[in-house]
Amino acid sequence: MSLLPRFVGHRGARGSAPENTLVSIRKAAELGAPWVEFDVKLTADGHLVLMHDETLERTTNGQGPVAATSWSAIRKLDAGAWFGPGFAGERVPDLEETIALLAELGLGANVEIKPCPGRERETGAAVALAVARLWPRSLPPPVLSSFAEDALAAARDAAPAVLRGLLVTDIPPDWPARLARLGCVSLHAGERQLLQPAVEEVKQRGVPMLAYTANTRERAELLWSWGVDCVATDWPERLRPAAG
Repeated sequence: MSLLPRFVGHRGARGSAPENTLVSIRKAAELGAPWVEFDVKLTADGHLVLMHDETLERTTNGQGPVAATSWSAIRKLDAGAWFGPGFAGERVPDLEETIALLAELGLGANVEIKPCPGRERETGAAVALAVARLWPRSLPPPVLSSFAEDALAAARDAAPAVLRGLLVTDIPPDWPARLARLGCVSLHAGERQLLQPAVEEVKQRGVPMLAYTANTRERAELLWSWGVDCVATDWPERLRPAAG
């Protein structure tokens, strides 16, 4: 079994439902995604929640930094109405209930550690320890990823057995050294910047590779033809026919 699936639903099924919510994860499963990707950060009181941005405004009816807001306050927010009236009342989920839903749906996951500034190590360790404790054996092993190398290092130190992937926009020249230093098993790169020779170099070294975020079947097929193992997409149903 390969480390990564053919494709993952980005922030659930971001094209069809409010990102980083349980309804979005359910939608991704409905649309045929074998895995989902979602973002995790810490609240002011150290609770792990699904949230991409440093602040609450874009995806909830709240205001201010996530790092300065308690879990009890975040839990009261509406995280769905901004996307559409049919999603009004959807709440910000925490990591524990998200993992429980993954178990119910049989979904694997790429868990992105998305620390608020200054909380890189704290967040990386907390996510890794929670995943190590909560992850059900019935699911494929998860992959933690992050742009924040301090967060990945802390995740490695806290729970070394949990798999990690390095997130980059462009593939840096020293990527093999970075992966080795952080104990990462995969490389996750922005698809817009990818060129076939760079992908081939990664694959020649036997490293699994994820490309984000491709939203057409044609682009995904091209990336797969280059050797990309996994494509993140906002629209899982568009990639499902090509994924077979």
